[in-house]
Amino acid sequence: MNLRIYSTADYAKYTKTRIGETKFGEKLSPIQKLQDLASHDAKYVLFGIPENIGIRANHGHSLAHETWPTFLSAFLNIQTNTHNNPEDVLLLGELITQDYMHQAEELQMPEDADKLGALVEQIDDDVAQIVQHIVEAHKIPIVIGGGHNNAFGIIKGMYLAQQEPLNVLNIDAHSDFRRLEHRHSGNGFSYAKSKEYLDKYMVFGLHKNYTSEAIFKEFDASKSLKYELYEDLEHLTTLDKSVRFKSALNFVKQNFGLELDCDAITDFPSSAQSPSGFSMPEIRTFIKIARKSKSQCQYLHICEAAPRENSAAGKALSYIVSDFIRDCD
Repeated sequence: MNLRIYSTADYAKYTKTRIGETKFGEKLSPIQKLQDLASHDAKYVLFGIPENIGIRANHGHSLAHETWPTFLSAFLNIQTNTHNNPEDVLLLGELITQDYMHQAEELQMPEDADKLGALVEQIDDDVAQIVQHIVEAHKIPIVIGGGHNNAFGIIKGMYLAQQEPLNVLNIDAHSDFRRLEHRHSGNGFSYAKSKEYLDKYMVFGLHKNYTSEAIFKEFDASKSLKYELYEDLEHLTTLDKSVRFKSALNFVKQNFGLELDCDAITDFPSSAQSPSGFSMPEIRTFIKIARKSKSQCQYLHICEAAPRENSAAGKALSYIVSDFIRDCD
């Protein structure tokens, strides 16, 4: 399995210590092998996927492979205090992607679509194995990408562990339900649906301008596919948006996965950055609602961030993850 399990030395590379304070990275407790997962006290298991191959295979260009270290630089330096408990999370490590990224360096779209897609399929298998191990240890995965192609591997891993299809709520400007061609970041959910790993699928915040007529028709004709247009939400108050988000949660009901594509956030440095979208406070509200929902949230996947130099992307993602694992508010 292409997984590098982190040690305390890995945590220390990103942690900036300060007298009189205790940072998250100082208190996290690692494991030495995957077999130790079940005996670890943490409820959540966090790992990263530093790749952008799926985005490139979808005719895009992105710095998504740099998201994981950018996130760690922020997350490992949040304060350990009454509101932040490092015992709640295991920072497992990262998918080893260097070989895949090296193979993809000279490949171009559209002439190398099949080769790029084949690399994405290998990443799918790696992600599925890691998620399966986490879920079989009765933990909740938190995955930081990478492209939205990784949703397929996560959903597959959930299915392998639970032997039943999963429902998914995706906060996204795009459906990522494109046709079943070579694997890429735009067809993870359509592939998951075709394999019967995915049952009900809800897209919250879908943009009219970036959804094909064919996808609208497919969703409108299906009882298991649903969307809430961003344009129907943008003029609502945060409270009213929250009500609509709760309705979306009700559609996926129990045993659902939560996806957050950073393209859905206004002006967020992402693969398809948009001037129109949800605000960070609104996203944080949605995350808290999902965490507290009577439905059971099975995983959190954050993807498509593309941090630029001096951007606040890492800090923003650390807010979202800390909101998700916090049980005291």
